[in-house]
Amino acid sequence: MNSSIFCGGPPPKQSDEIEWEMRPGGMFVQRRDAVGVDDDHGGVGSSRAGPMIKINVSYGSSQHEVYLPAESTFLDAKKLLAHKTGLEPNEQRLFFRGKEKQNEEHLHLGGVKDKSKMLLLEDAASKERKLEEMRKQNEMLKASQAVAGVRVEVDKLSDRVAALEVAVNGGTKVSEKEFLTSTELLMRQLLKLDSIEAEGEAKMQRKAEVRRVQNFVDTLDSLKERNSKPFSKNGSAVSVTTKWEKFGSGMGSLNAPSPMSSSGQASQDFERLD
Repeated sequence: MNSSIFCGGPPPKQSDEIEWEMRPGGMFVQRRDAVGVDDDHGGVGSSRAGPMIKINVSYGSSQHEVYLPAESTFLDAKKLLAHKTGLEPNEQRLFFRGKEKQNEEHLHLGGVKDKSKMLLLEDAASKERKLEEMRKQNEMLKASQAVAGVRVEVDKLSDRVAALEVAVNGGTKVSEKEFLTSTELLMRQLLKLDSIEAEGEAKMQRKAEVRRVQNFVDTLDSLKERNSKPFSKNGSAVSVTTKWEKFGSGMGSLNAPSPMSSSGQASQDFERLD
């Protein structure tokens, strides 16, 4: 509060005319009906008359004190309490002597006096709305974590796709099984993404990861098609392992390899680890 409080004798004179009133106990305070309650504390206007009173309000395990003119309304009290509790006036329910009071009712007409006690409860609809917002936030966090887990797996598979691309671009014939296995692993991640229920930012993350997986699948299809065409350099086929170790091309011997009946036999005879 911005009011000045003095104990004992009357307050010192100032150049500007200020109206004062005596509080119970002999304290002088600046009249609130002349200056009004600071806007930062609820904005009870200067039109309110009557002496200032203190109200003790219980909210959960907390106790709050508010000061306002006796002829203020319960809505005025709620505006003051909003700064203390974080509850907007429309989210509050004020009870006095066991009865809920309406916004337009005046404190003094309802029997409220200095040091009266009130009970503040949060409106059920407001509480339910906040719980729903918390639930959505938790679900969004859970979805984001699930998408991040898939992203880690896709990062590993991206290395596999890159290795296959290097092999095909280098003119090395790769076993078709490598393309099928890589595609299957990517499709599994796509199914995981499809099972994630997401909203907001998490939904955008999932969409981006789905597009990324689809691009890798398209790349594998293109590499598989290129790999199926005859190679001019050599006809050997290699198998790209999950550890992505380097493979020999079958060119280590000075003697030409003997004719093979199938590409599978060639793969078995000429596949070599560096």
